[in-house]
Amino acid sequence: MIAPSILADLAAGARLAPDQAFALVGLSDLSPLLEAAARRRDTAHGHYVSYSRKVFIPLTQLCRDVCHYCTFAHAPRKGERAFLSRDEVLAIARAGQKAGCKEALFTLGDKPELRYQFARDALAELGHATTLSYLAEMADLVFRETGLLPHVNPGLLTAEDVAALRRVSISQGIMLESTSERLLAKGEAHHGSPDKIPAARLETMRIAGEQGVPFTSGILIGIGETRAERIEALLALRDLNDTYGHIQEIIVQNFRPKPGTRMAHVEAPTLDEHVWTIAMARLLFEPDMNIQAPPNLSPGALSKLVAAGINDWGGVSPVTPDHVNPEAPWPHLRVLESATKAAGKTLTERLAIYPAFAAQSRRWVDEGLRTKLLDLIDGDGWPRADDWCPGSTDRLPAKEGALLKPSAPASTDGALTRILDRAIAGIALEEAEIVRLFRARDEECTAVCRAADGLRRTMNGDTVSYVVTRNINYTNICYFKCQFCAFSKGKLSENLRGRPYDLEMEEVADRVREAWARGATEVCMQGGIHPSYTGQKYLDLCKVVKDAVPQMHMHAFSPLEVSQGAKTLGVSIPDFLAALKEAGLSTLPGTAAEILDDEVRAHLCADTSASPPWRTLTATRPMAPICGASTGTTPWTGAASHPRARPADGDRRLHRIRAAAVRAHGSSDLSEGAIPQGPNPARDDPDACGGPARAASAHHQYPGLLGEARAGGREARARRRGERPRRHADGRDHLPVRRREPRPGDDAAVHGNDHPLRRPGATHAHDAL
Repeated sequence: MIAPSILADLAAGARLAPDQAFALVGLSDLSPLLEAAARRRDTAHGHYVSYSRKVFIPLTQLCRDVCHYCTFAHAPRKGERAFLSRDEVLAIARAGQKAGCKEALFTLGDKPELRYQFARDALAELGHATTLSYLAEMADLVFRETGLLPHVNPGLLTAEDVAALRRVSISQGIMLESTSERLLAKGEAHHGSPDKIPAARLETMRIAGEQGVPFTSGILIGIGETRAERIEALLALRDLNDTYGHIQEIIVQNFRPKPGTRMAHVEAPTLDEHVWTIAMARLLFEPDMNIQAPPNLSPGALSKLVAAGINDWGGVSPVTPDHVNPEAPWPHLRVLESATKAAGKTLTERLAIYPAFAAQSRRWVDEGLRTKLLDLIDGDGWPRADDWCPGSTDRLPAKEGALLKPSAPASTDGALTRILDRAIAGIALEEAEIVRLFRARDEECTAVCRAADGLRRTMNGDTVSYVVTRNINYTNICYFKCQFCAFSKGKLSENLRGRPYDLEMEEVADRVREAWARGATEVCMQGGIHPSYTGQKYLDLCKVVKDAVPQMHMHAFSPLEVSQGAKTLGVSIPDFLAALKEAGLSTLPGTAAEILDDEVRAHLCADTSASPPWRTLTATRPMAPICGASTGTTPWTGAASHPRARPADGDRRLHRIRAAAVRAHGSSDLSEGAIPQGPNPARDDPDACGGPARAASAHHQYPGLLGEARAGGREARARRRGERPRRHADGRDHLPVRRREPRPGDDAAVHGNDHPLRRPGATHAHDAL
């Protein structure tokens, strides 16, 4: 009863301790073990099982080792070259490129030149002294000529070797196989193989971890090791990953006896042994570790491997055979997809580098490979299926468009359904639940979008509002150096688009009057952080706007500007906000603090990460309503964020936004219990809402997917404050349009005759200036 109790007490995010793992060595009833492993896999990977579409390049099959189960490596053969030529390597790579492969897997024997003169002579003819030097050249050649991402399995490496290969490969790998020293003895699997010494292989992995190399490793079962020794090997890999975080997948590979080897008559491990080991690997590592089993080595048992907790099939080639196991052909991708679906999962493609590592490419990928990688992936690190991106004027791809159609299926697992039910009920979601929403893909997106759309309809009806506004950027001079910004100008950014400018106050006033004349009811004002600006400059801008057009709504100043203004005047942020409000500021924009995560800001805008602008998010915006101004926020997505990598910049920034909103409205938490609902004019009064009265929220004051959506629109809030509502543009037909030359700070796209708002017949009332 010890084993079932261990599994029953195992929390979803907890790992098996060594003593717990060894207590499961004698487990015979595998059902509870497999169920626990599958549940753990599902919490991190959902219903997806991934694979990499690769081409297999066997650079050399010479090796100084003599593993007694291997048919890949062999001694020199008459009439056979020691190494593939450059032309042969490129021919294989181009065939893979044509077949849609994205990975070039280089497999080779370990340092054959240390054993064979034949190999040394061949390398000399190729212009190299070592196999690893030639490997580096070929990996670079394949990348430059075909764009395939090289993954290399080169054997034992020094620090210099790892560094050289890091520059030309997206990831590296070496199978630990086992930590059992017994297997090096005479008559055992690794006798006569110096490169299979466990400590040496672990040292290579340690060096790779120090140098930030995404790494593949794993164990080979059935070669004479015991269950306890498998656990020891997995724990050794876990310890390395705990230190460096660089192991991106653990392969649990089953030995297959091969004719012509010394182990040809050794019995292969049973399926139960294989799935026991897979499940143990799943429970020993973090839930988001990628656990892999090669599909070609277990034909007819793929559903059992899925049930044991794998989430990856490894590399599968539509072009080349598995040269290490030539007797085991790859399943056709359609067959693999069908088998994965039969196991209750969805097959999805990945790259040689897993999404979590691709999303942190600055840490894990050499600069020379990074641009190509970013071209290949979406914001979550998965391979792009098309060239469409947000902001594109092209039609949405058919597959994505179908997900948003009302008739589209909304397939979700039970966990996602429960999360959506809680969100719709107005219950604040926990971090792990928001991470799960960010991970929604394919049909799951349909369910999430439907839930959000239904909530929007419940809270705000079917009216979508907008405001006719004009952006006035009064300066683009900024002393911060955010790496994503092409707006700001400074000494180091003269090469960016446009020239530095600092508008005169009269120019600002002229633009405000011009905007009002053309139908705008708002000006949105932001600029760079000019080194000579003080808080008085921002107060003067407010005065200029209100003197020019007293009725104009002034939407202005990022948290960064508010922070700088308060600091330069030596006043508190609340006092400065109150002064801005008094001078004419109406609302604060939601932009300029888009990246709400310290880790991301540290490399995108390091000079602001520890300074007031980011911290002001938790000060300026909650204080704004207290000081008489409203605000919003605009979190970015895709700015080097990924659910595993952070563990979710997305969920953390939304938690921070929610916390700020709650503080601003006088509540310290978002409990799951119901909050008593009294009369609420924003919700119940048709005149206040601009529509029919709506039912009270069942759970708390600010229902929404994150628990803080606010009832009522912008105009309702304006009425409650006694302010003039924004005017609708469609009530102002035939507005005069005055042509002029572009000025500094204008969006260049607005002024050309080819702009859609300048075309004959364009409706001036919808000109957003």
